Formats: sequence, structure tokens, C-alpha cells
Amino acid sequence: MATQIKIKNIPTGYQSIISNGKHSIVGDEPIAAKGTDLGLAPTELVLSGIAMCKVATVRNVARRKGWEIGDVDAELSQVVTRLPGGQLSTRVETILHIEGDITEEQRAKLIKEADNCYVTRMIRGDWDFAHSNESESVQV
Repeated sequence: MATQIKIKNIPTGYQSIISNGKHSIVGDEPIAAKGTDLGLAPTELVLSGIAMCKVATVRNVARRKGWEIGDVDAELSQVVTRLPGGQLSTRVETILHIEGDITEEQRAKLIKEADNCYVTRMIRGDWDFAHSNESESVQV
């Protein structure tokens, strides 16, 4: 089944209620962008998805291989540069903290697998943005 997200934007700042039908979170923009800063900004949500996939991939690979690890934490940051012609280039830097009694070879394997997690592969792939023409009064 395809992933589906529904979003309801409310008039305060840029606050949006984001739902997958089971769980909800609040998205917004920072005050400097005329938001209310009461939720994660869109770029933060994208980085959150990448980060979650990376740490889950580390945990999954370690479990499958029987490697004992503790906490897995990630810190992601992005720098976006506008190229000539207006195209954007994005660099995402990741720091992974993996607790556990593992060798450097095992750690390198976990980091390599994290860098190839399915969300990262999806983002690196081709995207096709299709739009339907719905009326202004859409049921959410």
C-alpha cells in the first residue's frame, strides 16, 4: 500500500496538522518566516525522516547479525546552495553515535548500511510530482 499523508493547514502562522490516519504531528515555520514556531518546519521533517530511517537501519542490521548494540543516535544537518540557473544543491551531513561493544569493521558496516537506507535511496531516486485538480473545498 502506498504511503499517504493528509495535512490540514490552519490560519495561525503556517501551522499544519499532519496525519497518516493513525498518528498526528504539528508542522509550522519559524517566527522569522512568519510562522508560530510551534512545530517542525518542512525541511526539519525531511531530515527527521532520513534520520529515523538511518537509525532504524542500524538497529535492523545489528539485530540480523546478532551484534549487541545500545542506543543509536543521529545528528543531521543540511546546507542548501543555489546553483547558477536557480537549481538547488543540498548537502546532508550525518553524525551517527552507536553504543555497543562492536569492532570498527562492524561500526563501518552499520554506517555504510545507514547511508544506504531506503529513505535516502528514495530521495536520491527520481521523483514524479503528480497533482490532481480538486475543488477548493476538499474533505481532509
